[in-house]
Amino acid sequence: MRALDDLFVVDLSRVLSGPICTMMLADMGARVIKVEPPPHGDDSRLWGPPFVGGISTYFHSVNRNKKSVGLNLKTEAGCQVLWNLIERADVLVENFRPGVLARLGFGYDRVSARNPRVIYCSVSGFGQTGPYRSRPGYDVVAQGEAGLMDLTGYPGQPPAKIGVSVADIVAGMYAFQGILLALLARQRTQKGQWVDVSLLDSAVSTLTFQALIYLTTGRSPQRIGTRHPSITPYECFRASDGFVNIGVTNQKQWVSFCNVLGLPELPADPRFESMEQRLTHYDELKQILDRPLSRMSRQEVLAKMKEVDVPAGPINTVGEILEDPQIRVREMIQELTHPEYGPIRLLGIPIKLSDTPGAVEDPPPYFGEHNESVLGTLGYSGEAIADFTRDGVIASAKAQRPSLAKEGRRGLRSTSE
Repeated sequence: MRALDDLFVVDLSRVLSGPICTMMLADMGARVIKVEPPPHGDDSRLWGPPFVGGISTYFHSVNRNKKSVGLNLKTEAGCQVLWNLIERADVLVENFRPGVLARLGFGYDRVSARNPRVIYCSVSGFGQTGPYRSRPGYDVVAQGEAGLMDLTGYPGQPPAKIGVSVADIVAGMYAFQGILLALLARQRTQKGQWVDVSLLDSAVSTLTFQALIYLTTGRSPQRIGTRHPSITPYECFRASDGFVNIGVTNQKQWVSFCNVLGLPELPADPRFESMEQRLTHYDELKQILDRPLSRMSRQEVLAKMKEVDVPAGPINTVGEILEDPQIRVREMIQELTHPEYGPIRLLGIPIKLSDTPGAVEDPPPYFGEHNESVLGTLGYSGEAIADFTRDGVIASAKAQRPSLAKEGRRGLRSTSE
């Protein structure tokens, strides 16, 4: 048993923000039907290299545990198939620009009239209201407008984008949470509702204490590298063979930190005896701390910090963390095998439930892989499904490329096709 068993989700989303939400639902047991447009489906299928089985690893990263239907909504029959799915759905997720689905006849008002219990979740760049609602929005745009890029990087250097698509990912997580909240409310009201999540709102919400600096003082915080505006030392330090992060957040840790570095006089120095004084005299303090830390290896620094229970950790490469034994024990690397394109390694589930855990079971599908099985459960006969294929109502990669299995094996060996 999984927490969301029996939940039926129609997924009209693509790229990242919507798909990460629906993957989280699917990991926890929801049956997610990913509806994709011909001829290739989700745009991100083509975003590479690298590829596995002719499908980009970008797509693979957020589309496991789903069923793919290639459906042409420019046909009357295709729209009817979608209505048949919606009438059975508990949840619909979409991330089109506001107004697009309404023009296709699948806006919230019409969908909720046909299925009053449906949770209709919209993820967009700027939300369903406001002067920016009609603007297109991607993660990089949201990061810039939300102030995240202005905060990221070093003084005197250009703004920097965070290394992952944080606005998309956080928006997808908020969408997941919003859907769960709406499902809880539905138990009391017996009605669905509209969940409205934007990339910009989501990115702005991550400003937290940085936002409060401006709202309290009227001054925008500036780029300060890996430093923290309110705590020091709390940043990245250079060791003899790489970099480490150290966080000293209270007076007890500060005294222990100084002692283990052989600097027992620092806590009594008037320039450094309180957090406020340490922030005021940051440049002087940084020079003093850099001297002993730069002479030690990463492992020596980490061992000393462990001795006195001061939080510290290495600056890992992506490869280093994905090979780390802690990640392995936590099952954050999973391997699945697709019958056509073969094995693939994916990230695991970060939410660990003791009684109803999630599961990584089904590999990401090729485009239209489940046309027959999904339409069959809707009551369409084999003859009707064949007619749909002939008439372009449904489509699939297998129909377009009969050699998919051979290409999949080749794609796994060489991931830069």
